[in-house]
Amino acid sequence: MKISTPFTMETIQQLKAGDTIKLSGEIYTARDAAHARMVDALRSGSPSPFNYGGQAVFYAGPCPAPPGKPIGSIGPTTSGRMDAYSPQLIEAGLRVMIGKGERLPAVVDAIKKYGGIYFVAVGGVAALMAKCVVKAETIAYEDLGTEAIRQLTITNLPLVVAIDYLGRSI
Repeated sequence: MKISTPFTMETIQQLKAGDTIKLSGEIYTARDAAHARMVDALRSGSPSPFNYGGQAVFYAGPCPAPPGKPIGSIGPTTSGRMDAYSPQLIEAGLRVMIGKGERLPAVVDAIKKYGGIYFVAVGGVAALMAKCVVKAETIAYEDLGTEAIRQLTITNLPLVVAIDYLGRSI
């Protein structure tokens, strides 16, 4: 199934654990250091680096772009590293996450309560995943280097629904 961002609740509710998709559109990269800053911004009432509604966050820290390419190798980071921050971000409007590995019960509970979804990307194929990236632009926390938040334009990124909006998991 082909899906384009931004996500709607209707799209999220159509997807079931185990479904495979090819995602196109704009997504954002963020790892644990960026997540800590996003939660700090929430707590202090500062603006978020992007509008969370309908957007997807890819837990990834891409390698520098080789000449003529928008990005270097990019693969999923272990999602558990974001579990301390994810419930607060889900409550603030983030509904779509992409990474690898299992999630803590608090994250699954937030997904069920607020209607989110968690996709897994295949690890170990970061060079091939980079071919799905058409454009990459750093939009926040540039001082974090590879952990800065980037807006990516992607085409046909292969993903599997790992946890659907009802909390069912593969």
